[in-house]
Amino acid sequence: MMRSNLRGVCARFLAVLLAAVVLAPAMGLAPEPDPVSKRWQLEVTPGDLRVVYVNTLDSSGAYVYFTYSVTNHTGDDLEFVPSFVLATDSGLSMMSGLGVPSSVTDHILRSLEHPFMQDQIDILGPIQQGPENAKHGLVVWPLRDFRVDEIRVFGAGFSGETETIELTDPRTGEEVELIFRKTLMMRFASPGEIRVGEIGDDTFRVTEKRWIMR
Repeated sequence: MMRSNLRGVCARFLAVLLAAVVLAPAMGLAPEPDPVSKRWQLEVTPGDLRVVYVNTLDSSGAYVYFTYSVTNHTGDDLEFVPSFVLATDSGLSMMSGLGVPSSVTDHILRSLEHPFMQDQIDILGPIQQGPENAKHGLVVWPLRDFRVDEIRVFGAGFSGETETIELTDPRTGEEVELIFRKTLMMRFASPGEIRVGEIGDDTFRVTEKRWIMR
């Protein structure tokens, strides 16, 4: 009985949260970042987005990967906990690393031949100040959409700026708080169709890079 009530409470909470997430952009409530950041912010240098076909002992398939460098000029050592989401114009949205075997990540890391490149787990932790302490990261997604005109990558964890907005669910009257975090949005041009036979040759370059609240 208690589990049933708990499921009901969770279901109502998720419904309210989903309604809030849908309502906020539709009502123009998503805030803009401060023109001059009032919180800490790391310097991010994005690399290209690339497609690769990987064939390992336990996995084979097409993957999209992205590399970046991050430097701390804030004046303080910080805890670095980045997260990335890839989205396409067809509506696909994926967190990095989901559905990516460790053997695939290891294979890509070896192919990059970068002695300081880290995967999205190993890179977590303190980031010290100065260019000599810059971190270099790799993030990977399975390639599930071969017909796209635009790919966007959203990177969070590079700024301490947040903003909270309160919404009222019109169906229930419940108050919901949405926390927006300053996020780096990177837009990449795509050829429209990614051909499996040409994987390894496709490189998508950054066409836009800007801060948003998400």
